[in-house]
Amino acid sequence: MRKDGNRPLRVAELIKRELAVLIPRELDDPRAHRATITSVDVSPDLKSARVYFTLLAGEAAAEPVLAVFKKAAGHLRHALAGRVALRVIPELRFHFDTSIERGDRLTRLINRAIDEDRAGKEK
Repeated sequence: MRKDGNRPLRVAELIKRELAVLIPRELDDPRAHRATITSVDVSPDLKSARVYFTLLAGEAAAEPVLAVFKKAAGHLRHALAGRVALRVIPELRFHFDTSIERGDRLTRLINRAIDEDRAGKEK
């Protein structure tokens, strides 16, 4: 029997969309409402999912939100089961996504290097 290589990607996208709807509805903690789900990676066997989130406040504010998500993971998984047609709902593991902050830092470094280069050419 041939495995569908795209299935984990499709399931990940489905979980991402549904969590974006479920988190504000199902969680009473306002800290969780400030989070944005950036991506979901589902294992090939569909048994676990790494859910990445980010915050406008940055990594400094991530720890309390991560604690809220870890505590609510079972509840969110159960809510997902009622909304999606999957035989097995993956176990949800939440992680703060540092890629946006890294990208911003790299952009600032590149812009600074360009400005320094321009200033050096003008002399």
